[in-house]
Amino acid sequence: MKTIATLVLLLLAGSAATAQDRPAITAQPNTVFVGADGKFEANPDTAVVQFNISAQEATSREAYDRASKAAEQVRQILRSNGIEPKSAEIGYFSLQPVYDYKTAKRKLVGYRVNANVSLKLKDFSKVAPIVQQLADTDVSENQSLNYTLEDIDAAKAKAVEDAYRRARESAAALARSSGRTLGELSYASVDTFENVRPMPMAQSMMRMNVAGAAPAPTEEFTPQSVSVTAHVNAMFNLK
Repeated sequence: MKTIATLVLLLLAGSAATAQDRPAITAQPNTVFVGADGKFEANPDTAVVQFNISAQEATSREAYDRASKAAEQVRQILRSNGIEPKSAEIGYFSLQPVYDYKTAKRKLVGYRVNANVSLKLKDFSKVAPIVQQLADTDVSENQSLNYTLEDIDAAKAKAVEDAYRRARESAAALARSSGRTLGELSYASVDTFENVRPMPMAQSMMRMNVAGAAPAPTEEFTPQSVSVTAHVNAMFNLK
């Protein structure tokens, strides 16, 4: 972990160094300013499957009807896996004309329906069969899978606690080395970051026979842990 510490004494108040990763603040006499990174890792508790329902036909009605049939397929897939269709969320829905721009005058060639669907799963054992079955439909595409924490705020708080502990330990060590005693906190700033990493799944890999013996691409692997990092800048008084 990186730790940056600057001891600000009365005689050196006018020449305090400015670190790149700390905010611009006015240095105070008899204070110590430190910056430290903290981290918290936890096993994910939620799998997020996202995919598009996409259909293109010659007329808007045909495209709409085909997309509607695809949506019903999705609902049946969810029901067959013990999931209520209403738990899936629609991110957007569009019905747009499709043109051929190869000629000087654009030519209308059809209409395309696009809808983005997001599904959160707590039972990870359902991820593989749902992903496989969605891939077997002829209008679902752009599937992605990522794992996350539902209560990410609690994880951020733990990362902040770790960063503050490191910052205070560094400040205390620096105070002791100068023959001073660390006082109360007079200023602090916090930044947090999380590593949510979507994992796109190639359509060719996902199209497989569910009844066959071939395992799913995600089977028997452990979901990547969710890592949250925090950076704390803190100023303490010196006694």
